[in-house]
Amino acid sequence: MPPSASRRYSRRAALALGASALLSACAATMPPMPAKTSDRPEDLTREQVVSAINAVRRANGAGAWTYNPALESAARAHARLMASQDKLSHDLGITLRQRVSEAGYVLAVGENLAKGYKTLPETIDGWLASPGHRNTLLSPKFVEFGLAFARTGSGKLYWAMIAGGPFEAWRI
Repeated sequence: MPPSASRRYSRRAALALGASALLSACAATMPPMPAKTSDRPEDLTREQVVSAINAVRRANGAGAWTYNPALESAARAHARLMASQDKLSHDLGITLRQRVSEAGYVLAVGENLAKGYKTLPETIDGWLASPGHRNTLLSPKFVEFGLAFARTGSGKLYWAMIAGGPFEAWRI
């Protein structure tokens, strides 16, 4: 191989390595989940849910969220409605604002939905891979969340996560 060909190959290799390093820096950051005895969502504790969400937020430079039972209630109602209709949608005859208001929550909200993912880590990975869902999951404007899932009669999972926080954060 002539010397000029070897220099071209080296430059190409350096460029390829550099490009792959940049791309990996832009990739969604999902920290490893702690080992557990079951992958069934039914076996998740609230502490495991909070830990999983906050580990992802921390790995992406976002602050921790607290868990809010009213937001969980609204998320559960919507997950059940989606499962009963076997349809993924933010509005199945009741809006997000109506759902959270009925649950007693009056602050600003954002919602992530998913269907078909079998575990919470898979669901979070799906949200991280979608720019809009990723923005909600990592938003510094929200300070709390609730998360729930429901199964269809055939076992398909529907997930709902509602994040909430003060309206003032959106006015800045």
